[in-house]
Amino acid sequence: MMRESAVSFTTPADALARLGERGYVADDALAMSVFLAVKMGRPLLLEGAPGVGKTLLARVLAEAFDTRLIRLQCYEGLDVGQAAYEWNYPRQLLELQSRGAEPHSAGTDGIFTEAFLLRRPLLQAIDASNDRPPVLLVDELDRSDEEFESFLLELLSEFQITIPELGTLRARHRPIVVLTSNRTRDVHDALRRRCVYHWIDYPPFDREVEIVRIKVPGLSAHVARQVVAFTQRLRGEDLAKLPGVAETVEWAEALQALGVTELEPTTVSATLGLVLKYHDDIETVRKHLLKTLLEAGAP
Repeated sequence: MMRESAVSFTTPADALARLGERGYVADDALAMSVFLAVKMGRPLLLEGAPGVGKTLLARVLAEAFDTRLIRLQCYEGLDVGQAAYEWNYPRQLLELQSRGAEPHSAGTDGIFTEAFLLRRPLLQAIDASNDRPPVLLVDELDRSDEEFESFLLELLSEFQITIPELGTLRARHRPIVVLTSNRTRDVHDALRRRCVYHWIDYPPFDREVEIVRIKVPGLSAHVARQVVAFTQRLRGEDLAKLPGVAETVEWAEALQALGVTELEPTTVSATLGLVLKYHDDIETVRKHLLKTLLEAGAP
């Protein structure tokens, strides 16, 4: 019999505080979604631009509950064998060959057992041997095919997987499930209905400064505000890829390593590759926007 999650938050405020203790700066709305998803045993579907902290949230949840993080990175062509399970054919073949040397040992009996089963992330997440609920991160679900999404829908409904040769394997503890999507395609409504949904947007100025100060504690408050102001203004430009919070933090780390105490054009131009990831975007900023964005200053 499957048990409900043995780990939980007591209140949304508890969720907010425990995420914050591990360096994840959330707002009240996100803390409420996290609390309800864990409390109700529902998958948490997080959508938003790349780099806003969707994947990181799953990692922090695993830390908060001192449990295992199981990550499934989605991609086009992902199938059940790569996501859930497959048979260890080389080992099965060796077993059959070893039996062939003995009389009365032919046949395939006994090679379709759990001893010959390769558990991929989805099966690992519902493994009955888990002593506590793991956190299952299905990352960038929108990159997978709709066929895989349909299989995932079945799994998330009952937290079980049927293997023809073995039967149905069920979870003893309901895993904490986090699904992320960058919205390169729409996730099907049937899956959305089974989830607690939350959109993670770019943070407001003060919250992003707080994130930078937590992640890069040695950076001066003045430079942190300059970095965030510049990055947030970049997000208002017509660029191929807007920088996320992850890029803001990475840039801040680089500036700290360089000992920067004041943003100036030469340093910004030389380090733009940390905050922008396309050549055309970098050239556009260098040639047309750099002076204007710097002169605007921090709020």
